[in-house]
Amino acid sequence: MARGDLTDTQRAVLEPLLPQGVKPGRPPAHTERQLTDGIRFRTRTGMPWRGLPERYGPWGTVYGLFRRRRRDGTWHRALEQLQAGPTRRA
Repeated sequence: MARGDLTDTQRAVLEPLLPQGVKPGRPPAHTERQLTDGIRFRTRTGMPWRGLPERYGPWGTVYGLFRRRRRDGTWHRALEQLQAGPTRRA
């Protein structure tokens, strides 16, 4: 785990806010946690997507996940629920 990546406790809070499901086909080469940490790294540092460190997976895969979740409103909903605090997260 790199500095700034989600801890297990932080991931446990975020996990229920992310879409669940299994895609048919071969298993992914990179974990969702790895890709999410890559999105957070890029957002935190502001670096270009192509400059993303290899430990997060290919930049195109990380960017693709970021775009899908932005388009379907996942990031917005997760932010609202996290800002609301534990009382509304049921």
